[in-house]
Amino acid sequence: MTDESGSSRPPQQYRRWLPDRYAFGGLVVAVLFVWLSLTPTLLPRGPFFQGLVTGVSAAVGYALGFLGSVLVRHLVRREPSARVKTWVRRGALVIGLVGTAAMLVWFANWQDQLRALMSAASFPWTGYVVTVIVAVLIFVLLVAISRLLLRAVRWVERKISRVVPRRISATVIGVLAVALLFALLNGVAVRVIMTGLNNSFAAVNQETKAGDEPPTTTLRSGGPESLVTWDSLGRQGRSFISRGPTVEELSAFNGGRPALEPIRTYAGLASGGDSIRESAQLAADELERAGGFDRAVIGVATTTGTGWINESLASSLEYMYNGDTAIVGLQYSYLPSWLSFLVDKERARQAGEAQFDAVYDKWKQLPPETRPKLVVMGESLGSFGGESAFGNVDDVEARTDGVLFTGPPNANEIWTDVTTNRDPGSPEWLPIYEQGETVRFGARAPEDLPRPDTPWGKPRMVYLQHASDPIVWWSPELLVSEPDWLKEERGYDVLDSTQWFPFVTFLQVAADMAVSTGVPDGHGHSYVVDIADAWSAILAPDGWTPADNERLRAVLAEMGADG
Repeated sequence: MTDESGSSRPPQQYRRWLPDRYAFGGLVVAVLFVWLSLTPTLLPRGPFFQGLVTGVSAAVGYALGFLGSVLVRHLVRREPSARVKTWVRRGALVIGLVGTAAMLVWFANWQDQLRALMSAASFPWTGYVVTVIVAVLIFVLLVAISRLLLRAVRWVERKISRVVPRRISATVIGVLAVALLFALLNGVAVRVIMTGLNNSFAAVNQETKAGDEPPTTTLRSGGPESLVTWDSLGRQGRSFISRGPTVEELSAFNGGRPALEPIRTYAGLASGGDSIRESAQLAADELERAGGFDRAVIGVATTTGTGWINESLASSLEYMYNGDTAIVGLQYSYLPSWLSFLVDKERARQAGEAQFDAVYDKWKQLPPETRPKLVVMGESLGSFGGESAFGNVDDVEARTDGVLFTGPPNANEIWTDVTTNRDPGSPEWLPIYEQGETVRFGARAPEDLPRPDTPWGKPRMVYLQHASDPIVWWSPELLVSEPDWLKEERGYDVLDSTQWFPFVTFLQVAADMAVSTGVPDGHGHSYVVDIADAWSAILAPDGWTPADNERLRAVLAEMGADG
């Protein structure tokens, strides 16, 4: 009998004391995948995530190499001599060591380039040790789990084959595997997992950030006369309600003109309602209760998984309109945005649609001449939910006065339609759609939004997306398909040396997602200052000047620096 490498197995009485050997073909391809994992993608990666990417990549490469070597042995049915095997293994060892050293040098070089470009700290020398340790542990763990699963399948197959013929037992195992896969896809296992996750993150939702205090005004949810309690708003809801510019700050920004106190309303998961639609209706009722429909602008802010709203999206409008605004938010999950996107995306879709419809139903009943301007805003998963209220760009035009989405995920349907059908010659990372008549994109908003030099009608829809934002560019298709943003000319903060590799690029961009907000504004998933230019282009108030816009950019920059 032989092991995975083709060599003789030790006697049964000793085999249990010896570790399993790794297949030579699997190790060769694993090393190739290690090299590929050290190539650049969108963001500088830290030691842990680089080790994670390298370890998983090596495991994927090992699986492919092992299967390939089994297939070759099956087809050739000849084993090379022991001498040939020895020379091949020695040659592979030398090439592996030299190649890995060369790739580490390249890894250090592109890390330095990206970190300088994004003003990030240098990669520490101890990081290489951490990367190697994490990569080895992940690789060994994944291979061990795979072997354990294979042995479990073989054990089941042996038990079944004692009762029925081997062909039938193989069929039974196949049916069981399909049934298990169906259960996973059908949501049975997902619902069980989600229940546990929700219970875990529900405890975090009860926390209150330092400095967040219950409001004393009737213009904020959780305050006097509010339809919802302060405690029911959730961690992110309490933060949204507690913050924002004061009346004094607004008046000072607008040249001393008396300012209104901005209205901010919100409904948390615990605020009431047995369904998403009931919660959305409660949020709309709260907006009406606070007098939101009497303001100049109503902003429907669709949230991320935990209920977070980018403060820059809200504050920008409040500064521009001197507080004559009302913004409403709705929490629909306890889960972090990335986790909610993976396992509960449908809930985000339902929440975005229900939230906008509840506000829109009240808004459209007002006399057209007295209606406030109605805008929609959202970042990341919030943009996904915000889009869900509309069928297409025409629907956005028909039912809003403007839309601003920042860092849209690749799964956004309207975004996908617009970027897929972009005008010829415009890149995916900065597309032009129908000559910019309604929808425009900005990576560096001041210089991007005026393009193309054609009339821009109203209402206007703006997407802010950085070329280096992994939230925007990650998709399952990266596993086996090269995206346009890597086929075309690279974005302003993506290295020319960035290339697509099957499986590996998918893992790299997924790891980049985890650190996407750890880079300065203007890169990755950090959207702050350019929001001023976006709102100014979409819905500038009368008398708004370029100088006003620059002052707003300075205010947002200070907010971003304060965290």
